[in-house]
Order: sequence, then C-alpha cells, then structure tokens
Amino acid sequence: MTRSEETLSEGMSALVTGGSRGLGLLIAGQLAGRGCEVTILARDSEELGRAMGWIRRRTGRTVRAVVCDVRDEGAVTAAVDEAAAAQGGLDVVIANAGVIQVAPAETAGSRAFHDAMATIFDGTLYTCLAALPHLRRSPHGGRLGLIGSVGALVSPPHLVPYSCAKAAVRALGEGLQAETAGSAVSVTTVHPGLMRTGSHLQAEFGGRAEEEYAWFSALSGTPVLSMDAERAAEKVVQAVERRRTRAVLTPAARLASMAHGVAPAATTRATGLAARALPHRGTTTPTPCARATPSSPPAPPGAEPSTKPAEP
Repeated sequence: MTRSEETLSEGMSALVTGGSRGLGLLIAGQLAGRGCEVTILARDSEELGRAMGWIRRRTGRTVRAVVCDVRDEGAVTAAVDEAAAAQGGLDVVIANAGVIQVAPAETAGSRAFHDAMATIFDGTLYTCLAALPHLRRSPHGGRLGLIGSVGALVSPPHLVPYSCAKAAVRALGEGLQAETAGSAVSVTTVHPGLMRTGSHLQAEFGGRAEEEYAWFSALSGTPVLSMDAERAAEKVVQAVERRRTRAVLTPAARLASMAHGVAPAATTRATGLAARALPHRGTTTPTPCARATPSSPPAPPGAEPSTKPAEP
C-alpha cells in the first residue's frame, strides 16, 4: 500500500494522548473539527469529562475518552486497541502526553529525570509500538505524530530532565521515520517552541520554586517568543496531515535550532550566560519538584484553551 496524500477528513479515526488539556486538547479539537472520530487519553477522568464537553461545544462532535496512564505499557496497548476496535481502525495517532520540571538539574535530582523519561519518552514509545500495527492497516495510510520540543534541539538550563526526554523522542521519531520509509505509514516529529497554553500552571518547580515559577511563567507568556496555542495545534495537525518528517514551530525555536546546528559550542555558551540570570540552585540536596500555587486559581481544564496547561 502506498501513502495517500489525501487530507484528513470526515470519518477518519484518530487518537491523541495527553488529550484532556493544553496542546493535546486543542489538537483533538482540530481533528474533531475536520470530521475525524477521535479518542483522547489522559490520567484524570474529571479532566477528560471537561475536555469532552469543551470539544463538543467547540465542534459539535462527541469524542471518546479513555483513562490511561501512558507510563503503563499494558494500559496504553489496551487503550489503543480499544480505540481501534471502537472506531474501525486508526488512521492518525498523536503522542503528546508530557510533564515539565523546572529546576537546576542538581536540585531536581535523578527522580525528576526518571519521571520525565517515564511520561515523555516511555509514554511516546508505548503509544508508537501499540499504534503502528493499526496504522499499517489504515486504508488511508497511517499517520503517526510525535510531539517533541525546542528543548530536544537546544537544551535550556533549568529544564534538563524535560530536554533529555524530548531529545529521546526526537531520536525515536527520526528512527521510526527511517524504518517506515517506503511503507504506507508516515512519522512526523513536531518541535514546538514556547506556547501560550498556561504550561506554568501544571509544571513542577524545585529549588527556589517561587523564583523558578516567576521566570518560567513570564517567558512562556511572552507574545514575541511564544506562539498562540490554537495556532500551534493547527500547525501540528497540518504537519501530520502533510506527512512532513519534521516541523519546528515558532521563529525563535527555528533560530535556536539553526544556531545550534551551525555553531553548537557558541550556542551552548550562550545558554550558559542565560543560566546566570536564573535562580541559583540554593541547595545541593535534591528536592522533589512540585506544582506551584499561583496567586489566582487557573480556569477549570477544558474551560478555555488559552488557560489550559500544557508543555512548552
């Protein structure tokens, strides 16, 4: 079977992990708006319920929701198989689930690295392995999308666990794309830059948590450096639809990627200078990262995409 170049359309079957909030919710909304039958996966049943309501109000379509912890390979396989059985197969799968820890690496400790790898990389890997057999059987030619990050291309300070996990996702996407070359399945890895999704409301902070929260929330909401979340979701879906191998979103992310490719040593030195402006680690004893408590509570998940937490 050769790859179809047809656009995503009415009746195609899609699945999105991390689909209850943030970028994942908006991606699911984009797919539902194009007429796809969509299943969203997430850990929180209440968030899933609110997400279903938001998509229904936005698109007039009902999506399926499955409670699933992507760190559990058996649960992921069962959820993917269930979605394929309910929807008559799978044509599009987007692995989006993730976490963010914001702290110096020494302060975050090894646990933060293991947690990031478990959700971001393992979750993506389990989703890909479970989805590929179904995507190979798609009459439209399956489309697999992996959500990376600019952090996979240039590792910023105080986000090292996140960047390590996203770098592994980048390698996975590139490897799977090579291995599926010549088949009916395409693999697209999308690397967003900062997005105005309210990611700071769900991120975990360590060390001088209040100071870490202050810089991260300010940077992620800066219009010049960040992308509107709705626009980012649209770009993700377009890249997967067009079967692009790789897409880097936001001019700042593309510039950082290009600079690192041309002058990696100079780029690393520049990030070192940026690190000096960030909060000092304060302690060499690893401390668990935890969510910050903002001065005003965020809107309920699924209420407004612009305030929805998601990864940068």
